[in-house]
Amino acid sequence: MKKELIKYAVFALCILLAPLAFSGNYLMNVLVFVGIHTMLAVALNLLLGYAGQISLGHAAFFGLGAYGSGILSTTYEWNPWLAMTVVALVVGGLAFTIGFPILKLKGHYLAMATLGMGIIVYIVFNEWIDMTEGPSGFSGIPNLELGPLVFDSDIKNYYLVWSFVLGCVLLSVNLANSRIGRAFRAIHDAEVAARVMGVNARLLKVQVFALSAMICAIAGSLYAHVMTFIAPPSFGFNISVELLTMVVIGGLGSIYGSFLGALLLTMLPEFLRFMHDYDIVFYGGLLMVMTIFMPGGLVRGIPDLFRKISGLKNRKGGAHA
Repeated sequence: MKKELIKYAVFALCILLAPLAFSGNYLMNVLVFVGIHTMLAVALNLLLGYAGQISLGHAAFFGLGAYGSGILSTTYEWNPWLAMTVVALVVGGLAFTIGFPILKLKGHYLAMATLGMGIIVYIVFNEWIDMTEGPSGFSGIPNLELGPLVFDSDIKNYYLVWSFVLGCVLLSVNLANSRIGRAFRAIHDAEVAARVMGVNARLLKVQVFALSAMICAIAGSLYAHVMTFIAPPSFGFNISVELLTMVVIGGLGSIYGSFLGALLLTMLPEFLRFMHDYDIVFYGGLLMVMTIFMPGGLVRGIPDLFRKISGLKNRKGGAHA
């Protein structure tokens, strides 16, 4: 556990000092999105990487958080912090409720069920025009405030979002290294064996599904109050695919791998603008390549690559000797 605390402390220090190394509002804005995507990737990794339950509908929870917080704080003039809290609890409760029937399914059946859930929520965002303003988008969402401090600039939003990210990472690391985290891994590796050993697999799967949904809802609320404008395309199927790609590329079952995946996949679009609407094809191809050649993701694949290179150098050195 001491090793994990040191790793977390180094990660937190790098995050806090990052603005000193980068300049320019545009780059800071991109790093804000890296933070939001990191929260989403960590949430999905808890469900997929640790508990072994696939989801293609996490963009729905992200969208519910954004629209819920945006509507409550704009239309009904709630305090944004209260709106965020209530929405996170409601989304968590909703996920807990629907999790019982959905998580009875396995494999591609589970993937299809979560995909259907995501599509239904996306249609609601588009069609419930009186509440969400439909395809034209929902605007006028207030920035978050903390006393006299208003989070209305990129640097302020950076520290706001990454404060939540650091809290999310700390919670997830502690959970992964706890008895419950070991139970998650047991369910992932062999659910029947875990049940035989006394693990309440069904309840734990629903609980991690609800926790994952709550984290996504909080990320959605942050997105809404940072952007002050939201629209349905930001919460469509493409987002769920991107999140899945982030988790697989970063490394299943690795919290810090989620950060690496989010960093890479958030920066990549800046270099793929020439592909326009075909970037999803690139993500799919990248996902296939990583699954085949680097199944452990970047967090495990990079060290393995260095070890192989070192091994080849040692062999050449021994041959010359």
